[in-house]
Formats: sequence, structure tokens, C-alpha cells
Amino acid sequence: MELWLGDASGGYRKITKVLQRKGYIINHKRVCRMMREMRIQAIYPKHKTTVIDSQHKKYPYLLRDLKITRPNQVWATDITYIKLPGGFVYLIAIIDVCSRFIVSWTLSTTLETDFCLQALEMPCNKDQSLTF
Repeated sequence: MELWLGDASGGYRKITKVLQRKGYIINHKRVCRMMREMRIQAIYPKHKTTVIDSQHKKYPYLLRDLKITRPNQVWATDITYIKLPGGFVYLIAIIDVCSRFIVSWTLSTTLETDFCLQALEMPCNKDQSLTF
């Protein structure tokens, strides 16, 4: 506890090394368990992945009360990036929420809207029975 109070930015790895240098025979698993039991953890700046701007409009979640019971009733989409040695490529995937089937996907080297629209048009052109 005294080690952590002296430097609260130290996690279980750092505390383990300090104790081993002082001659204690202890491994990182024991230090981690003891820190968890004492409810202490390293204090450091956390990542802020979501910063809400009060000026932005908040849209309601339209699927809240909807019972999804059949394929092609609801599709969802997401865009992610894949790091490659030469840069990034962007992947968009459209998934059927009911069956969890990937309806369509495309890759692009830029984040322009064309490849997103292409991913949406592919399943619509393939199956004319899909209605919106």
C-alpha cells in the first residue's frame, strides 16, 4: 500500500518490479490480486473515446420497441479501418440484424461516401424482392 501511495501512477507491473528489487520473492499475479483485494489501481489519464458536444442534435433510437423477427427487416452498418504497411484501408459492412448474416461489404482506401453507397446498392440490386 505504501508503494502505491508513494506513486499512484504505478500499476501491478511497476510495483512487482520494485518489490523484487527490494528482495521480495513475488510475482505479478499476486501483486495484481492483492491490489484488486485492496481496491487500488494505477491512476493515469484514461482515453476519452466519446466526447459529447451539447450543440449536436441527439437522435432517438428508432429500434427500441421494434420486435425483429425476420431476415431483411433491419440492417445495420459499421465502418472500421484496417492498418496495413502502406497505410489504411476502410471496411464497411452491412449486416442483417435478425440472421447476423453479412449482407454486403466493401473496402476503400479513402473515406468517401461512394464506397458506402456501393455497399448499400449491392444487396439491393442483387435481390429485387427487398423492399424499403
